[in-house]
Amino acid sequence: MVGLFLATAAVAGEASPWVEGHHSRARLVAGGADGAARLAAIEIALDPGFKTYWRSPGESGLPPAFDWAGSENLSAAEVLWPAPHRYEDAGGVAYGYKDRVLLPVRVSPNDTAKPLRLALKLDYGVCKDICIPAQASLALALRPGEAAPPSAAIAAALARVPRPQALGAPGDLSILAIDPQTVDGKPALAIAVRAPPSADLFVEAPAGWYVAAGRLQPLPAASGGADGRFLVEIFERPKDAAGTLELRLTLAAGERAVETAARLDTARLPR
Repeated sequence: MVGLFLATAAVAGEASPWVEGHHSRARLVAGGADGAARLAAIEIALDPGFKTYWRSPGESGLPPAFDWAGSENLSAAEVLWPAPHRYEDAGGVAYGYKDRVLLPVRVSPNDTAKPLRLALKLDYGVCKDICIPAQASLALALRPGEAAPPSAAIAAALARVPRPQALGAPGDLSILAIDPQTVDGKPALAIAVRAPPSADLFVEAPAGWYVAAGRLQPLPAASGGADGRFLVEIFERPKDAAGTLELRLTLAAGERAVETAARLDTARLPR
């Protein structure tokens, strides 16, 4: 039975059948080798005008959830997230994707000499005016020993996955500094960046915190090398927040993106 499944997947171009959802459809796609690991992708196609969400959905929405429990010969599955887009409408600000998205997945087999069968229960949100949950059960077999490079579509998705970068690192796309401030009597963070005017910043904070970045504000040329800054409003935080605040910052411009981990002493935040 496994051999038949493998042959069918190979003939079908290494993709599972599409599974229809609410104004969307989803499938798994094989992606070639990645060292000792393998690449696959979760592909979601959306009807015109609909969107789905990033791992941090913004003011509303449902981030995708992945259950790989039914897989065979799978040691680990790491979803790699292309940088999202910002969407603003009457419902607020959302982070996600329209039209079509491929989420690359780095999968590691327990035994590299044996076939790897992926079985995924996928939950994701689909939104136009309101967010509706969608589900799909997907399965795809990957053959051992394949050394083919990723497809052009998966390579393009991988190129938009943010590369790790230290705070203050040099480059024409970088996050330079974080400065706690008070804006209109409320706590905020001013984040200085090197970036083109079209850049977006996505800020992720721990549970109990809700923060959101505005649009990029240009700065004068004599601003310590920064092209601009984002004001990040702190809308919610735990009452007894103390110690270190861990932030994950994604700076995206066009098809490029960087991701910076930052630590901030909560004692520096205005009350």
